[in-house]
Amino acid sequence: MSPPRRIESARNPLVKEVAALKTRRERDRTGRTLVEGLREARRAAEAGLGLVWLLLAQELWPAGQREATEALRRAAVARGAEVVELSPEAFRRLSLREHPDGVALVVLAPARGLERLALPADPLVLVLDGIEKPGNVGALLRTADAAGVDGVLVTGPGTDLYNPNAIRASMGSVFALPVAGASRTEALAWLRATGLRVIASSPHGERAHWDADYRGGVAVVLGSEHAGLPAAWLDAAEQQVRIPMRSRAADSLNVGVAGAVLLFEAMRQRRA
Repeated sequence: MSPPRRIESARNPLVKEVAALKTRRERDRTGRTLVEGLREARRAAEAGLGLVWLLLAQELWPAGQREATEALRRAAVARGAEVVELSPEAFRRLSLREHPDGVALVVLAPARGLERLALPADPLVLVLDGIEKPGNVGALLRTADAAGVDGVLVTGPGTDLYNPNAIRASMGSVFALPVAGASRTEALAWLRATGLRVIASSPHGERAHWDADYRGGVAVVLGSEHAGLPAAWLDAAEQQVRIPMRSRAADSLNVGVAGAVLLFEAMRQRRA
């Protein structure tokens, strides 16, 4: 086996090509995304995604990372990825992190059709509508994974599941969950056809979140912090719930925190 090619210059065309994947326009154009970090790269590889390049900068590897990184290298090569070794300068050009660990994957973004949501009986589904901040998207995916959500449905404009920062915030959970995207109209029709009850989060909800019934087949719907949920979701909801607060100044919760409150209440009820 020939040794991997090594790139020293941050101005190398391949480095520029990978760095361009930081923008959504380039990710949409190429159908590729950048997965940075050993943990996230391992989960992407384990998810069976198409692998393009494994990019390594050994000088940046933290102490104790070599064995796990070499295992990832072997798995990536077996899956057809090209391994490219980069200088620290070249790796930092494509990195989004202040202290990169010298591991990144370029992968083919998975399909997002509704057919990806093969659900069990009485599933718990999380619907994210119009949530734009990658950190919030990633945190919600990580929470959904932790709470045992069976599928995540993304609707509305702006939400970018495979933004590298969303991948990082999810700790790779975006690759472990069944995730699909659809328009609001398609999503509502799919939920009706699937027979799921819709529970919508709203600061004006008629009942506290702990008084809702999350058992059986349920879709929990969250909207953006700025705009909340559009009327179509509120009209379709069997229940609108609010999270009671005893605040002195805060008039709302971060959507990632709100999602965690609702999903773990759902988990509590469903375990009982």
